[in-house]
Amino acid sequence: MCIYLASSKLDEPRNTVHSKVGSNVTLISALQLPGLNTLGISLARIDYAPLGQNPPHTHPRATEILTVLEGTLYVGFVTSNPNNTLFAKVLNKGDVFVFPQGLIHFQFNPDHHKPAVAIAALSSQNPGAITIANAVFGSKLPISDDVLAKAFQVQKGTIDWLQAQFWENNHN
Repeated sequence: MCIYLASSKLDEPRNTVHSKVGSNVTLISALQLPGLNTLGISLARIDYAPLGQNPPHTHPRATEILTVLEGTLYVGFVTSNPNNTLFAKVLNKGDVFVFPQGLIHFQFNPDHHKPAVAIAALSSQNPGAITIANAVFGSKLPISDDVLAKAFQVQKGTIDWLQAQFWENNHN
């Protein structure tokens, strides 16, 4: 089949052993599958290690609908200011959850022994992903520790420690 219209990248589990957050996201967007260009959709497979997570992140250009294929996931999103209300649920195989466009959301595998797998459909051929911790503490150039210390109401030493961590991108 034409490489512009088909992909076989979602059939194999991704290794989560070396992931600091315990997950790996395999995205199929217009960059990987040019036939998606202008169609307004993309798809991702997420593999979770036991106790792995897809850390808090947002998609600036897409709503996401997630379906659990294997295992159990604790998922949720937080509404915007001023309420910052958490909507969360434990999902099992076959369950579906929607994450509205632009809202911070996460997925966590609470099982200590079994991995989990999910498929996410996104309403954009280029949804984007902003992992919150990476953006705030791992930006290039770094955000001033004065700004972050005041924003998070912690000591500068805490910010310095956080900025010194290696911030992993599990969206690759």
